Formats: sequence, C-alpha cells, structure tokens
Amino acid sequence: MDAPIEEDDRLDLRRKTIFGTGDFTVNTVLASLSMVYAGYFLLRYAELPPALAGLIPLIGRTVDAFTDPLMGRISDRTSWRLGRRRPYFLLGAIPFGISFALLWTPAPFEAMEQRFLYYTLWYVLLSISMTVLSVPYLALIPEMARTYDGRTSLNVFRDAGSILGIFAAISIRPIASAVAGGEATAESFALTAAGYGVVIAIPWFLVYASTWEQPEFQSRESSMSLSKGIRVLLRRKAYMQLMGLYLVSRIAMDLIGVVLILYFTHVLGRSSDFEIMMAIFLVFVIAALPFWLAVSQRMDKSQAFMIGAVWWGIGNLGFFFAEPGWPRWLVLGFAPIVGIGYAAADLMPWSMVGDVVDEDDLETGERREGLYNGFFTFIRKLAGALGVAGALFILDVAGLPEGRDAVVPESARTAIRWLASVGTSVLVLAAALIARGYPLTRMRHNEILAALQARDAKRGGG
Repeated sequence: MDAPIEEDDRLDLRRKTIFGTGDFTVNTVLASLSMVYAGYFLLRYAELPPALAGLIPLIGRTVDAFTDPLMGRISDRTSWRLGRRRPYFLLGAIPFGISFALLWTPAPFEAMEQRFLYYTLWYVLLSISMTVLSVPYLALIPEMARTYDGRTSLNVFRDAGSILGIFAAISIRPIASAVAGGEATAESFALTAAGYGVVIAIPWFLVYASTWEQPEFQSRESSMSLSKGIRVLLRRKAYMQLMGLYLVSRIAMDLIGVVLILYFTHVLGRSSDFEIMMAIFLVFVIAALPFWLAVSQRMDKSQAFMIGAVWWGIGNLGFFFAEPGWPRWLVLGFAPIVGIGYAAADLMPWSMVGDVVDEDDLETGERREGLYNGFFTFIRKLAGALGVAGALFILDVAGLPEGRDAVVPESARTAIRWLASVGTSVLVLAAALIARGYPLTRMRHNEILAALQARDAKRGGG
C-alpha cells in the first residue's frame, strides 16, 4: 500500500504568511469597493444616484464573467520557464495598483453620464488586472498544499490576510479625513488611494519569490477544450453545490458590507462607530480562525461551514432591533458574535475547491486548478456586485438621495435596517441549507488521493 501524501517541507510559517499577503491586497480592493466606494464615495463625492452607483460594479463583474474563467484556462495552459501561475504576479502587480488609485480620482466631467462612464472604465480595468493576479494565485493553493487539512491550514493564512485587507479597506475613510485635516474630500480620497495603490502592488513581488509550482502538473498537456472543460465543470455535483453555497454566502457578506456604513450613519446616527464596529468584528474573525481550523480537523469542512453560517445568521438578526438610544457597548457587542460565525463561512469554501480539483484530476487526468478557481473567483466578484447593485437599487427605490447634505427619508432608513439584518441573515441561513449533504467528505477525499497516488505510481512504473 502506498504511503499517504505528505505536505511539502517548504510550506512553512514564513511562506504561508507571505502567501496570505496576496489576498490582503485583493480583499483590500474588494472590501473597499463594496463597503466604501459604491455605497459611500460614489453617492457622496461622485454624486451619482444609487442605481447608477450600483450599476458600475455590476458592469465590471459582467466583464469578469468572461475574463476570470478565461484567465484560469490561460494559466492552466501556460508553459513558461518560470511556471504557469507565478509569472502573472509580475505582470499584473503594477497595473493593479495604478488602476485602483485612478478609480478614486475625481472625474473631470460635470455631466452625470460622463462621470458614470469615467468611473465604470477604471472599475473594469481594475477588475481585469485583479483577475490576472487572483486566479493564478488561488490556483496555486492545491499545488502547494496537497492534503485535506493542509489546504485548510494554508487558507487560514490566506483568510487572515483577507481580513487584514478589510481592516485596510475601512481605514480609507479615516485616512482620507486625516489627509484633509477634517472631513474627507474627493481630493484627499484620491491621495489616499494613490498610497494604497503602492501598498497593494508590492506584496505580489514577495508572493512570487516565496511560492512554487509542481513541475509534474505543468508537464501534463491540457488537451480538453475550454468549452468541454466548462461542461465537465458544470456537471460536477460537488463543485456546483460548492459554488451555490459560496455564491449565496458571498452575496450576504457584500450586502452587509455595503449597507453597514449606511446603517450606522442613517439608522443609528453614529457614523464614526462604523470603523469601531468593523475593527472589533475583524479582530474576532482573525481570533476565530485557529478555532475553526481545529474544528475542521475533527469533522468535514462542509459541516464546519454550516455551523459557522447558522451562528452568523442568528447573531446578525440583532441589527434589526438596535435603536439610536442603545448604549454603544450593546450595539458593538454584536460584532464578536457575528465575527466568530463569519470566520467559518469565509474560510471553508476556499479550502474545499482544491478537493474538487483532485476529483477532476482522477476523472480527466488533467490539473485544471486555474479553470476551477477562475469560476470561483468570478463567483466571488459576481456575488459582491449582485449584493451591492441589489442593495443600492432597493435603496434608490426607497428614496435614498445622493450628495453629502441630502435629507434621508424614513423609508430609506427602514430599508437599510431590513437589508442589514433580516436580508443578510436569510441569505446566510440559506447557504447553510445548501451545504447539507456535500459529497466530498474527508473520507471521500482520502480515497481520491489514494487513487491518484496509485495511478501516478503505475505510470512511473510503466
């Protein structure tokens, strides 16, 4: 009997930590776009109506519908001397930083339509550059971490970087205010974003230097066409179920992300508490990651996801009942409860993708991490766009006005309250239901690894 697959000795603490900085940059961008840019910057400083502000990310994600899977396929078939994934970190880093900085630059136009097109253009360019980086980056996870628990461990570091990215995202407004010497201005946002552009570009050079690829994976020629590969992917039950639970949970994440700043500003009347709430929330998310790693080592990942999602969904209902007169500590007390459950819902799906890739390898004989992660990255971005666009459309119908000095009607405040609480919780609990009966259990994955090892040994012996 063949010995079980062991983790590569190179997968040490230092390399895991550096690897996590990649998702720090991506989530800095994604979180700032959903939490600050679309629902705050575009309304108050670009002075776009909510419906148009929500349409901008939706257009960008529509472009991603083609570029993410395509980038996955390109990286699967790349055969450069430096590798099929890592060279894209060098190609995409600088355009990524520049396009993010320009996205926050004031539009040099008076007409609303021209401003809309200006911000849409930079949003699309940012999305494309992010795709060039993020799809090969995530496709590396199954290559660097080969076992069921090893992938969860690596994703803990990636997820920690992701959470720190949210820290960076919610810091944009306070930093822009500090740059302006008071209330933030469009110009101070632009200067702040320029600094952020540098910060999000640099880590990719470190990620390139500290990661590696499996030579035997690159040596396999990927002969399956893109269209056939997509059909195989869409027929894979485990992957479709995984995409379903992730799509719904990501919509919930980005829905609460876009409305929470509006919730504290217009429902509770404590705009400055938004950053405090998020800081407490994120501290508990990071603190909970080792706990969920330990839990996932004692049960299947889908079960850990379900527990965390139910925990988050029930705790999130507290936002429905909060009132402006409540003590600050009581409102902020929701953050630890929600954060602990959120940690599992955010961590587990990404550690499950590599298991599906192994299942696909057993059936097709090809390593197509890029295609599978390309679709998953698309889901990540699409869910964010749907959450943001849907929320802002509802708020537009409810009468939420644009501009910094506009009066917010009661109908808009009511809509914000419902979206931040019941709407988010329903989605999270639905994701938990979708996760029931997930077929790729720990036992099944061990069987797949054993079959792959036996097949490779037979090839080597032949």
